[in-house]
Amino acid sequence: MRTRITLECMECKQRNYNTMKDKKTHPDRMEISKYCRFCRKHTTHRETK
Repeated sequence: MRTRITLECMECKQRNYNTMKDKKTHPDRMEISKYCRFCRKHTTHRETK
């Protein structure tokens, strides 16, 4: 079962990305380094509720 999640930039707190993840295989929160267009650099993005 895949669920829709939102990724939030940890520096500016903007919600930039929507993606899908499998809660069965990855039960904890996701952290990915992605490009933030507001910071104009690669930052850590964390899954929000």
